[in-house]
Amino acid sequence: MNPELVGRAFAPTAPYLVGREKVREFARAVFAEAPQHSDPEAARTLGYADVVAPPTFAMVVQDLTLQQLLGDPDSGIVLSRLVHAEQRFRYSRPIVAGDELVATLSVTGIRSMGGGTMITSEAEIVDAAGAHVVTTTSVLLAGEADA
Repeated sequence: MNPELVGRAFAPTAPYLVGREKVREFARAVFAEAPQHSDPEAARTLGYADVVAPPTFAMVVQDLTLQQLLGDPDSGIVLSRLVHAEQRFRYSRPIVAGDELVATLSVTGIRSMGGGTMITSEAEIVDAAGAHVVTTTSVLLAGEADA
């Protein structure tokens, strides 16, 4: 594992336009049955412009940033030895269909433990106006490569 990853920030992702059908599909996949996730009128009744994504939908956008990290040949990460160990979200507001989101990933920590390495990263996700929407924190566990 490359210890120089700590403190590294990757380039912001291309804007991701949150689509109504993507929100509905994701809600079905995670069994988020509240009407605001699929019915625009129910969401408007709650004060939103369109359907509201379930909280874990932020992973769709964060994945774009994790692909940057995992695709970096200097990272030392072997995909076949990687497990997603932990996920956290800190929201300023919910994600709503129609949002255009940009994410920037930073590696915040690397820690060896047992036969592997814990890699912690944070993705700051902002809307088209640059306002914070959510910060996602992922912890990946990378196993050691064969000797």
